[in-house]
Amino acid sequence: MSDPRRRILHLDLDAFFAAVEQRDKPSLRGRPVVVGGTGHRGVVSTASYEARVYGARSAMPTAEARRRCPPGTAFLSTRFGAYRTTSAVVMDILRTRSPLVEQVSVDEAYVDLTAGEDPPGWEGEELERWCADLLAEITGATGGLTASVGVATSKMMAKLASEMDKPAGTTVVRPGRELAVLHPLPVRAVPGVGPATAARLRTFGVETVGDLARVSRSDLVAIFGTAHGESLHRLGRAEDDRPVVVEREAKSISVEETFETDVAERALLDGELVRMADRLAGRLEAAATFARTVTVKLRRHDFTTQTRSATLPFATGDGTVVLREARRLLAGVDVSAGVRLLGLGVSGLTDHAQEELLVLEGAVNEELLLPDASSPVETVTEAGPTSTVETRLGGSTGWRTGQDVHHEEHGPGWVWGSGRGRVTVRFEGPGTAPGPVRTFHADDPALAPAEPPDWRTG
Repeated sequence: MSDPRRRILHLDLDAFFAAVEQRDKPSLRGRPVVVGGTGHRGVVSTASYEARVYGARSAMPTAEARRRCPPGTAFLSTRFGAYRTTSAVVMDILRTRSPLVEQVSVDEAYVDLTAGEDPPGWEGEELERWCADLLAEITGATGGLTASVGVATSKMMAKLASEMDKPAGTTVVRPGRELAVLHPLPVRAVPGVGPATAARLRTFGVETVGDLARVSRSDLVAIFGTAHGESLHRLGRAEDDRPVVVEREAKSISVEETFETDVAERALLDGELVRMADRLAGRLEAAATFARTVTVKLRRHDFTTQTRSATLPFATGDGTVVLREARRLLAGVDVSAGVRLLGLGVSGLTDHAQEELLVLEGAVNEELLLPDASSPVETVTEAGPTSTVETRLGGSTGWRTGQDVHHEEHGPGWVWGSGRGRVTVRFEGPGTAPGPVRTFHADDPALAPAEPPDWRTG
């Protein structure tokens, strides 16, 4: 068992991406909303609870979600700027409760409550009241978003607890109750048990965590090897002493685009590289870091993946330098058969920039990889609610559904749909009533992309 003195909280923001979209777009409140890649090859990032009623869920192909959800469901592209801003507010609130906060993604974090001042104890309903106050503060500070929390003696049990009463729920697993809660769960609940491991365990009659706990350490090591077998043996008995780590060092930063149809035109691919390099430069700046290695990634129609990388003799945060290297790398790859996915990444991160040398001595490496179904995807083609797709990669008229915009006459709004040389915008924001819808030429000079609205200004 884990140390009973520890009180570890796991917080998970409920349907986070979709909840932010519903907050910022009043006309979508109470309606099914699906966020992610909106093209035929897109993948769902988040589905609102209204959409989950129809079977939409994360990691599902967007095409399948469209088949399941009713007319009127909003399918939106992601707005990571809006999500990061809201996430920062939540993480700042958590840091007022404890100096030990481990943010594991934009919408979840672990908190070691025992490191805070006057932490709540296990007695009575003290923890439940403490969590209720925390969730109320988060809802107020984020414009209505909710979160679910779990508290336990370990990170594993806290995370499992946070999933037991969603949305806006609190579950506390007190010391001594870990096995009673853990053992009835499917074996997939244990960290590190994916589909392949679960399938292999099933051949030995292991269906639940309780079944796993009855398998000896020696058998698990014989089946899965020392590291994995030992881990399964410990976690199946709720033995988890992993600490809450304040900072998780990023090893790389990357962006990817999956195309609606395979792209062979170099001009279109170059336009994507321009946008990717700009996004990477922004992320490097936000993280106050610099990179030495640039990597271009391509996935073909048969899902084979090719990468080419160049290591610079200096560290840079300059998007033009990243773009120059990316172009050079892409020029050495045959794209005549078409590209399904294009990615651009940087690594070799450091806190210090160096002056660029006159001669670049990049070392180029290339490797062919097997299809990777776990790679994240983000589509660049967008289908509006009532329109046919018309996408100009790298052009000024490639409007994304859900994108924030501003019109010189009508003010702020978001892209409701685009196609056939038109773009339809709904003019509303977090503090307004559902707004009117108007359609413009896709290249209307009065219409421009905008930053996400600030829900805190009303």
